[in-house]
Amino acid sequence: MTIVEVLKLSADYLRKHGSDSSRLDAELLLAHALKLRRLDLYLKFDHPLNESELTAYRGLVARRAKGEPVAYLVGHKEFMGLDFEVTPDVLVPNPDTEVLVQRAVELARDSQVPLRVADVGTGSGCIAVSIAHYAPATEVWASDVSREALEVTARNVSRHRVAERVHLECGDLLEPLPGQFDLICANLPYIDVAADHNLAAEVVAQPARALYAEQGGVELVNRLLEEAPARLKPGGRILAEVDPSILAAAVEAASRGFAGNRLHRDAGGHERVLEVWS
Repeated sequence: MTIVEVLKLSADYLRKHGSDSSRLDAELLLAHALKLRRLDLYLKFDHPLNESELTAYRGLVARRAKGEPVAYLVGHKEFMGLDFEVTPDVLVPNPDTEVLVQRAVELARDSQVPLRVADVGTGSGCIAVSIAHYAPATEVWASDVSREALEVTARNVSRHRVAERVHLECGDLLEPLPGQFDLICANLPYIDVAADHNLAAEVVAQPARALYAEQGGVELVNRLLEEAPARLKPGGRILAEVDPSILAAAVEAASRGFAGNRLHRDAGGHERVLEVWS
């Protein structure tokens, strides 16, 4: 069977098993199995696959059909034009989160002085590393309660050569981070741990501690908003990713103790990031 034939069959199979990006999934997995760039598949559409190549690829497709995220299967994911290592110890970077980073970079570039930035619940480090990469004057402190996640973060910090400006600490929210900050960023768990969810298998496959929160999903975001005023410099800001399920509660919490707030929409037009300023 040729590459083009295998891709068609695999995309059809994955679509029947619930993938809403079946063709892309099939291509990413085949490129990984063949150790090629995805672009190279198009240059070799008529190339026949041998049995060992087919066996390796079928295994990846079968795991994807059961709901494993493609990023875990191939070991990396693009975010903000950068390539990040991803393992089952961290959330898969989501393109919707890019609006948070874009706003952070905008604030950093508009500032007259270098910003001191915190990334709370850093996971793969995609927020911290991207801010440091695109806003070279920033210095970033990143925290996570998971030491396993921070090992992944550290490798991504090294991969993108920002180790001199991205500092990692293990602990809860802002607690392990030193001093005050101009900007605090966070993509915290916001799925209600007590609710009966009909979540996609690829979401459930990600670490529960990075997905679920108490108090209807808003517990960690609310706690950050309560703790942040004491850790913000005058005029400092918070950028927190939110979900429609916690949006009203988060905005209400932001209205207490802060000078103002606004919402930023993601590429799909959804209200995604809550910006709060002191």
